[in-house]
Amino acid sequence: MTMDEPSMIGLMGRVTGAVGPGLVGEVILRVRGGAEHFLAYPASAKDRIAPGTLVMVMEYLPPRTVYVSAAYDS
Repeated sequence: MTMDEPSMIGLMGRVTGAVGPGLVGEVILRVRGGAEHFLAYPASAKDRIAPGTLVMVMEYLPPRTVYVSAAYDS
């Protein structure tokens, strides 16, 4: 991440492809004045997060990978 890129940690987004153990999921995040898709893994290895769930970025691995947790308990 360069100095002119915003911090990804703490951003909220929405799951567009199931995130879970053994899966490479996908989330959409609002960054750099638009919306972009990122590959996503669960921050907690046992979590499964369904499409449509609001998530928070817990870790970012440039250039396009994030680890996420559900923003709200269900």
